[in-house]
Amino acid sequence: MVSVDLNCDLGESYGVFKIGNDSEVLKHITSANIACGYHAGDHNVMMETVKMAKAHGVKIGAHPGFPDLHGFGRREIKMSAREIYNLTVYQIGALAAAAKACDTSIVHVKPHGALYNIAAKNRTVAEAIARAVADVDSNLVLFGLAGSCLVKLGKEAGLQVAQEVFADRTYQPDATLTPRSQANAMIHDERLAMERVIRMVKEGKIAAVDGTDIDIQADTICIHGDEPQALDFAVKLKETLLSEGIEVGRSWDAK
Repeated sequence: MVSVDLNCDLGESYGVFKIGNDSEVLKHITSANIACGYHAGDHNVMMETVKMAKAHGVKIGAHPGFPDLHGFGRREIKMSAREIYNLTVYQIGALAAAAKACDTSIVHVKPHGALYNIAAKNRTVAEAIARAVADVDSNLVLFGLAGSCLVKLGKEAGLQVAQEVFADRTYQPDATLTPRSQANAMIHDERLAMERVIRMVKEGKIAAVDGTDIDIQADTICIHGDEPQALDFAVKLKETLLSEGIEVGRSWDAK
């Protein structure tokens, strides 16, 4: 049976500021990418999100990003490869410690926002992230944009990788995501988003903004936890996948 993971970026509240509906979204996903305090989240939010994920049997992953609370990690910050390596190690370590204190552990890493998008194209950044993950724990699974530089460098570092696709984002002809600064970056039509996801999972294809088809591997589908409709989208997406005979789960865990 065809299967696909559902992941969501969670733990992105900060202090008294609440973002998302994590406790409910966790009921419908299989992987949680938890913010590590740089682009969002804090020590209290991290601990509570880890506890909730554990209670729901959802696999936990670190979601490291640029140190950019004001910009939610979506602004590029110029850094050396060593700095990228260090900030990735630091954030993985923070969440790993929180997980250990809750008698559980992290099993994957997914970079956030601008760091994720840069790593999709930039070999130096991708290599720094992959090496950081491997040096912390070579058993961690690295999530990266399907077909990206990060996926390639993750494999070269000896890591298990999960190729990620997006239901609510449009794609450029080179298989990268359309920048959020462009008007056509997001897909707001739920029906269209579902159709695109089913095609990615079943056919390994997605139409780019210019109409051309791109080959794509869908191991895991991203749901943006900070979006107002995240819960409804998660519920609908899971229902749609199951109705199409697609199992929801982490296929690589069985390998």
